Formats: sequence, C-alpha cells, structure tokens
Amino acid sequence: MLELTKKILRGVSFDAQLFQKELLKARKWITDAEEIKKFHDWCIVEFGSLYPLIIKRAFAQTTTN
Repeated sequence: MLELTKKILRGVSFDAQLFQKELLKARKWITDAEEIKKFHDWCIVEFGSLYPLIIKRAFAQTTTN
C-alpha cells in the first residue's frame, strides 16, 4: 500500500492541493511509527524542495493528534 501511495503522490505532485489531500489521506492509514518515519523521510527527499510546508504540517498534525 505504501508503494501505491508513493506512486499517487508522484502523480499529483504537479498540484499543491492534490498533493496535500493525498498526503493527508496516506497519513491517516499509516499507523506504525517506523513506517511513518520512513514515509516522512521519503517525502522530504522526493518533495521537500517543492512542498516543505505541506509535508511539515501533515506530519506535525499526526504527531500532535
């Protein structure tokens, strides 16, 4: 499922709103702390230069909830 999510995020990365929507959906179903860390690191590497604030907010929301 994580690989499908990565593929989707790559596909919607042209649009900030779509990217944010898909990233937030993905964060809802990923519950394992190690998976979250790996996914966060991957997002930073792949999209950190495009959407640093979206990524920061998406992962900050889930740590505080």
